[in-house]
Amino acid sequence: MRYLQKSNAEYSLFNTSWGWVGVIISERGIRRIILPQSNSDIIYEIIRNESPLATFTSHASDITQKITAYLSGQKVKFNNTLDYPNITQFQNDVYQTTCSIPYGETRSYSWVAKEIGNIRATRAVGQALAHNPTPIIVPCHRVISLSGNLQGFRGGIDMKKRLILMEKSVARRKLQPDC
Repeated sequence: MRYLQKSNAEYSLFNTSWGWVGVIISERGIRRIILPQSNSDIIYEIIRNESPLATFTSHASDITQKITAYLSGQKVKFNNTLDYPNITQFQNDVYQTTCSIPYGETRSYSWVAKEIGNIRATRAVGQALAHNPTPIIVPCHRVISLSGNLQGFRGGIDMKKRLILMEKSVARRKLQPDC
């Protein structure tokens, strides 16, 4: 994935089987994904607070289709360009490593820290993931504590658990023979 700098933004709201989702996009890439909420007003308010100048677009069909398919239990390849204003090299390393975690599997915060070459950065990894602007694309829900406990997720622990269980279920179905 490529990470680019800040530019003008547009947004899209769409309904999925999990609830309303929002996406903020620039001409350079996806800037933010707002995880499912019970109604579109919540999504709209988040967008207005984060990107007050963003305008509505109906041209976000690629990412809306991918997120909708993903939340419907399909394995989706997110190869979209991301536009992260003010990203640090550390965050970039954490996000790239998190993207390497296979669908249906989890890894620990300390695993991510070790992979980026800084074993002492476990808490910093957690902080970087807490500020992940594109959950699902950068699958921060796949990162759990070393003890196996679910910790911190922008969409809440229940949603993190639900995403992990959905992915594991889909991955298991794919391994079953078709006879």
